[in-house]
Amino acid sequence: MNILILSAGTRNKVVQYFKKEIGDRGRVVATDCSNLAPAVYDADVFYLVPRITAPDYLDVILDICRKEKITGVFSLIDPELSMLAKERERFLAVGATPIISDYELVETCFDKYRMYELLCKMQIPTGKCYLSKEDFYCAAEAGEVSYPVFVKPVRGSASLNINKVGSRKEIDMLFDLYDDLMIQEYMDGQEYGADVYVDLISGKCTSIFVKKKIKMRAGETDKSVSVKDEALFKMLREFVEQCGFRGMIDIDIFEIDGVYYISEVNPRFGGGYPHAYACGVNMPAAVLRNLEGRENEVKIGDYPDNICMMKYNEISIRDMSGEELV
Repeated sequence: MNILILSAGTRNKVVQYFKKEIGDRGRVVATDCSNLAPAVYDADVFYLVPRITAPDYLDVILDICRKEKITGVFSLIDPELSMLAKERERFLAVGATPIISDYELVETCFDKYRMYELLCKMQIPTGKCYLSKEDFYCAAEAGEVSYPVFVKPVRGSASLNINKVGSRKEIDMLFDLYDDLMIQEYMDGQEYGADVYVDLISGKCTSIFVKKKIKMRAGETDKSVSVKDEALFKMLREFVEQCGFRGMIDIDIFEIDGVYYISEVNPRFGGGYPHAYACGVNMPAAVLRNLEGRENEVKIGDYPDNICMMKYNEISIRDMSGEELV
């Protein structure tokens, strides 16, 4: 059994976890478009590949799958997830199972307004969203929403180009400068993150880990503490199962006046997943069991609460003599 981790970047922990869990049963192969991506050096094998926008990118990845006899493949970056889902059959044809939800669901996750519409349809609390600034102005005048609000790209990740604004003038300026923006209600409450796994075989949600976010940086959780709430577990389980998600899901949640609101859904490992793994929520092992044809037991909330995660900086030193740095 061999696992391929695409666009490994700086996610050393995920690579290390899969190496530990796979043991002597197989190898972990990693790719990146830069040989200065530290995580690739934790893998058993590393391939330097073109950027995902290159015309031959998919063919290169499929060739790696054939050469390395890859059993399962997943990516750690958003722009690659749609490709992986869309080309599922081509990966399966070379023996590699994409660990990703179906294409339309992945696309819905990356289109914030489509996700808003889905959540509303499912009657799950979420912040109000507006594609048109005129619709927002009408809602604001009617008292349905108030400043401040977020202006953000309809499609985007890593909290890029998100602006908290407090006036009509600021909204007009941003809509004049950029295309494909939306306005989202500012949710002034406690933020939580959930690491969720949905079994690839049964479609059941088998694990949920919830962390209360204490400090954020560049869209990722820097400090957090594990918490448990059966009502939140129930809401998340029903949501992911009804939607038909598969594999690893990262969900952002706000609590306002005792009500949980889903904010964003990312169909991949979240940046704060190491917190879950350290608390015993072992998604790499769940992936490997599924790839061996075995279903995972449902163990939602099977972790201790009040366990804190505190990120800190590490460095990787490597002699690159004779290599071109890319």
